[in-house]
Amino acid sequence: MKKYNSLFRIIIPLSIGLFFIYLTYSATSNEERDVIYENIKKADSRFVMLSVFFGILSHFSRAYRWKFLLSALGHQPRFVNSILAVLIAYISNLGIPRSGEILRATTLSTYEKIPFEKTFGTIIAERLIDLFILLIFVIIALILQFDIIWDVLMKKNVSTTQVFISITVISIGYLILKKLFVNNKNSFIRKIKTFISGIAEAVLSIKKMPEKGYFIAHTIFIWLMYLAMFYVIKWTVPETMSLDLNAMLPAFVVGGLTISATNGGVGIYPFSVALVLAAYNISNEAGLAFGWIMWSSQTLMIIVFGSLSFFVLPLVNRQ
Repeated sequence: MKKYNSLFRIIIPLSIGLFFIYLTYSATSNEERDVIYENIKKADSRFVMLSVFFGILSHFSRAYRWKFLLSALGHQPRFVNSILAVLIAYISNLGIPRSGEILRATTLSTYEKIPFEKTFGTIIAERLIDLFILLIFVIIALILQFDIIWDVLMKKNVSTTQVFISITVISIGYLILKKLFVNNKNSFIRKIKTFISGIAEAVLSIKKMPEKGYFIAHTIFIWLMYLAMFYVIKWTVPETMSLDLNAMLPAFVVGGLTISATNGGVGIYPFSVALVLAAYNISNEAGLAFGWIMWSSQTLMIIVFGSLSFFVLPLVNRQ
């Protein structure tokens, strides 16, 4: 059963990505696909490389930021192990969504002898903070371009009823789990409670962090790099060069949401970005070219550095 569950976790996200690739293919004619290909082929490589450079900076900053959470728990991992673990996590997420977080925690736990629940807890803390920042971007985009964002959400059939039902189900599930766990003397349940308390300690380490200012600075820097690596791609496609930040922000937000919800946004990222850019009179071909240039350049970077990390990690820890 575990084998089939693992298989489904790989197949389903990839199937969704392939579906959107097919959707993109079927929605464009041969002439339009030729235009998309020409746009990609003629893309200014200087801006593509600049985008990749910003992406690399964000990954290094994320790895360095991690040490502030771990230091609050009394651990000082080597930076090289942190950055290699982060890169391995990104390439893992391309295959199975959210699997990278577990692999990242396992990697650092193995090589730095830090309890898994603590490394995993700090990653959860990071993700909660990143989710908060993404929500800020969503709110800013909604304020600046409310009509356009709402139209995109309606096209994707996201309703307030669905959001309300989701919150209700999560709340009921939490109350049931709480009732089952409190005062339960079962040895297996106690092990789970110990594991959860370790994660909770790591999440709450944000409060005990001695260098909160540096942590906040790195968080801001990471997201500025995300925005910058997206923004500079506009100069790779002639039709998008005139777009300002107000127009780019909604596309950045929707693209970020697709990456968070799928395995690296395969297939769905270019489709969603093109859908938003269409609201600013950018042709479907130019929008798709923009999305594919952005997605493929960052994904290729992750594949290259992530694959190398698997080989480099044992070498730097030979002793």
